[in-house]
Amino acid sequence: MPKALSAVLIILLNVSTAWADVSKIIVLGLFNDMAVLDIDNKQRILKAGNTSPEGVTLISATSKVAVLEVHGIQEEYFLGSHIGSHYVSPPKQPSVSLWPTKGMYLTPGSINGFSVDFLVDTGASAIALNAPTAKRLGIDYLKGEVIGVKTASRVEKAYRIMLDQVQIGQIKLHNVSAMVLDGAEPARALLGMSFLGQLDMERSGERMDLKQKF
Repeated sequence: MPKALSAVLIILLNVSTAWADVSKIIVLGLFNDMAVLDIDNKQRILKAGNTSPEGVTLISATSKVAVLEVHGIQEEYFLGSHIGSHYVSPPKQPSVSLWPTKGMYLTPGSINGFSVDFLVDTGASAIALNAPTAKRLGIDYLKGEVIGVKTASRVEKAYRIMLDQVQIGQIKLHNVSAMVLDGAEPARALLGMSFLGQLDMERSGERMDLKQKF
């Protein structure tokens, strides 16, 4: 085992405060462009440029010194140094991960507290509902602004409205623009860009990850 791993090199103990959770960092080993850390009793192996889930970034490292960044503050930590510090672990972004079903991303959700089955549609400029769904949700869409919406076959009459609340999983947004088409289409509510555009969207293979922005 490398000598750097045979002993704890740096211990950061945090003092509790009334307004923040306290975290503990232990640097277990230092190597060129890599550090082994214990953060809140979880071992993290970070390469230069990587950030742990707790928000600790390894800027650079050698076998003798590491540069860590916590909440935008960078410091050098030498072998044998003892540094007292405390930091607040950043809150996690509410997120939802989706996998395709026959090429489509489907997800249950809610509008104004009522359950809705959504089809994720990045090509739709806004959330789109058919008239029967809007009536089931108690939405008085006829008071909305009358607009024309181009569909695959023709231009449909629709009503632009605002939804008080839209939620999928732990992601919840308020005052979201939507449209109600005066007919039976779309058969499934479309989760369009008036909602998706306010999220961080990533693809990992077929998986789609949606994260709420702060």
